[in-house]
Amino acid sequence: MINVNGTPGAPPPIRKLVGLTGRQVPSKQASTVVRKPDGRDRPLLPLWAALFTAAVAGIVMDLAYPEVGFWPAAFVATGLVLVAAIGRSVAGSLAIGLVFGLVFFSLLVLWTSRYLGLIPWLALTAVEGALTAIGVIPLTLAYRWLPHLVPGVIGRLVLLPVLVAALWTGREVVLGMWPYGGLPWARLGMTQSESPTAELSSWVGVSGLSFLIVLSVAATLEWLRMGGWRHPLRIAIPVTLGGVLVMVPAFPTTLAGTMRIGAVQGNGPSGYFDEREPWAIAHAQGDATRPLYGENLDLLVWPEGMDADPFESNYLASYLTMISQQVGAPLLANAATSVDETLYNTSFVWDPRISTMPERDQLQTHAKRNPVPFGEYVPDRAFYNALVPDLIGLIQREYAHGTDAPLVTVNDVPIGLAICFDVIYDEVVAESINAGAQVLVFQTNNADFRGTDENLQQLAFARMRAIETGRSVVNVSTVGTSQIISPDGTTSASLPAGESGVMTADVELRTGTTLGTAIGTIVSWVLLWGGLGAVAIAALLFRTKTRR
Repeated sequence: MINVNGTPGAPPPIRKLVGLTGRQVPSKQASTVVRKPDGRDRPLLPLWAALFTAAVAGIVMDLAYPEVGFWPAAFVATGLVLVAAIGRSVAGSLAIGLVFGLVFFSLLVLWTSRYLGLIPWLALTAVEGALTAIGVIPLTLAYRWLPHLVPGVIGRLVLLPVLVAALWTGREVVLGMWPYGGLPWARLGMTQSESPTAELSSWVGVSGLSFLIVLSVAATLEWLRMGGWRHPLRIAIPVTLGGVLVMVPAFPTTLAGTMRIGAVQGNGPSGYFDEREPWAIAHAQGDATRPLYGENLDLLVWPEGMDADPFESNYLASYLTMISQQVGAPLLANAATSVDETLYNTSFVWDPRISTMPERDQLQTHAKRNPVPFGEYVPDRAFYNALVPDLIGLIQREYAHGTDAPLVTVNDVPIGLAICFDVIYDEVVAESINAGAQVLVFQTNNADFRGTDENLQQLAFARMRAIETGRSVVNVSTVGTSQIISPDGTTSASLPAGESGVMTADVELRTGTTLGTAIGTIVSWVLLWGGLGAVAIAALLFRTKTRR
């Protein structure tokens, strides 16, 4: 054989083949991914199939949340979204994100339509779906740029999954902050309350758990795309990630005794539009409390909501004193209270020794940090009133944002508080733990969402908080479902929805701050800005390399 240089028997150099054929012969180690001229992978699916896959992903993702609560669905749905997004243009990724977001949120928050009808549900779905669509764009850009810059095994199986996971989690962080305080309801980490992965939240927080879920899915997807099963060493990456997800034990906390707590679910007419007689809510709670008279309790807990401000009603103040005296323990209750004509959603500890109507500053109180927009107050009321005056006119209450610590002390035991939806805000729960809380009490009123998935979703979030913080949780609702949850996430006592009753338990007290509680907020910010910063740097490097 004669080569082009005239040397017998020698194979032609690669550069000569490139010149003769117009393309380079791929080696066995080269990636089989085909890219378009702009550097992005060719889509794994045609656009119509990708949009269909995104819609299926929205349905599957909803199955990961209660009522179904099938936690593996979160992994499957995440993988479907990534498969649909790879290789897409900016417009294509926007369309895929919008389809996924609209389908997912329309199912997840369908319970909002029960309160004020279709408009709030459609508006919330549209806003969250649009933000989700925008959040998918950086994912597709990461798939376009990073493999081009770092095409080897490290780039594809490590750096790319890390960046994709950071961007996904960063989108969750943004949705949890904006607009109007955000809605951190739809985080992947919150789907894992019944999963063996839940204990990881005690090390990295809920956002950190979201990151690890996406990381494992993205790494597995790249492993499959690269034919990783043909390379024994590459198998170690998905296997290691899977082991981390299910094998890591909970971060340890220290047992500090027990506290006997009784919690009451009155099942009274506590919905915003429920018809009721005077004092119907307080009486429903009081009647349900009777089985606890004379019990040796350290604390009695009522859920969120009361008929009036006990600091302005002699009758209600006397009634609460009677209840706490009959039980023989302080009463942790909740009501709308006013300070200088400003309304707050307030929890307070009612002492059985109170003989007259007390001043507010005589009792320990905590005001809800994050009142619900368009539920407990109307932001920019004049603007929205001009759009839907009939709907906005129904919402008369205007709760202010509380600023005091989410903590009270009973018999020298610090008790952390979160009122209703405050349970989903990391900073509220972390603040109480950092202040020394040895047990957590979550008071809520689910009456406006009777018969929906809302109370079960909120209960799952409460269970995640128990595991994340290493604390017992008393989650008590007006109408259910109420539970006392141990630090490992198991249920100690429970009351079903739609029934009145009481729960009692010798609740474990714990000290020590889990790593997830200590760094959870920091992890959220690092993932948000780290992911966006990495994409920006990748864009600059890609442009520079392309020009060269």
